[in-house]
Amino acid sequence: MPRTQALQPDASVLHRISVVIPVYRGEKTLPTLIRELATMVIEQVTSYGNHFIVSEVLLVHDCGPDRSDQILENLSAHYSFVRPIWLSRNFGQHAATLAGMASATGHWVVTMDEDGQQDPADIGLMLDSALLDSLQLVYARPLNRPPHSWLRNTLSRTAKQITTQLLGNKQIGQFNSFRLVDGEIARTLAAYCGNGIYLDMGLFWIVGRIGHCPIQLRAEMDRPSGYSYLKLLGHFWKLLFTSGTRPLRLITLLGFISVSSAFVIAGYAFYEKFVGDVPVQGWASLLIAVAFFSGCILTALGVIAEYLVVTMGIVMGKPLYVVVTKPTRSVRE
Repeated sequence: MPRTQALQPDASVLHRISVVIPVYRGEKTLPTLIRELATMVIEQVTSYGNHFIVSEVLLVHDCGPDRSDQILENLSAHYSFVRPIWLSRNFGQHAATLAGMASATGHWVVTMDEDGQQDPADIGLMLDSALLDSLQLVYARPLNRPPHSWLRNTLSRTAKQITTQLLGNKQIGQFNSFRLVDGEIARTLAAYCGNGIYLDMGLFWIVGRIGHCPIQLRAEMDRPSGYSYLKLLGHFWKLLFTSGTRPLRLITLLGFISVSSAFVIAGYAFYEKFVGDVPVQGWASLLIAVAFFSGCILTALGVIAEYLVVTMGIVMGKPLYVVVTKPTRSVRE
């Protein structure tokens, strides 16, 4: 269907949007971000004539090291549309986001970071993209580079390229924490996701068509990053092992290649020994072969073990997150 005929804006429809923000180190950035969102609790009109309001902002406290809990209490007392959600401990960004999605009541759910890089003014653009093309999920697509170090940007880009090639999913390179999701989809996903899930892979499983909306990232506010390189590696690892069984199939392929290589090496050794009448010098080649095939076996066992860890976490009932009624006071740095 042509875009001009896809959906005519209906002024009688007011789209209610729930904004979910996982909070880890938001002490310095949240007040400014909430002031920006406060201007959107009255009816807004997008450039395509769609009407919406931000009906609620869900701040999910993920037990970070700063005084974000106090800021959340102050903001919820000052703004009626702010709803804090308290987690019992630090569960990670994706679990905190899903906790917010589970409590969201809007027609649409927007997820965004606490650091101020993502501009709330772009929510209208993302809504237009969803309505014009009848999409259930729209990712923001930054036109400029994230304001991080050159090394972090390079490693992030390389990790996405590796996972895209390994898993055969071109959408991985477009995954972004700034998303607009159909409210029913968001709540359903939050209801059935198990422990260890990578949020964007969960969305990919149940959403047919995904859209992308070009935006400009802003400079990061005065806030230290909550992600060390070790934590970023953990995100990469989680993405790899919650994306399905393709890594296991790659290990099967590796095993086939290893066995084939072993037959070739054995055939060459027999040929040199009995046909060429050349004594086979053994120790160096033997050690190399043993080291290579042992490495293949250990790699295969490691991959299987990672899947077992995820499976055991689900089977034993390890929760994705736990919501409590009062904030858990984190240890200050």
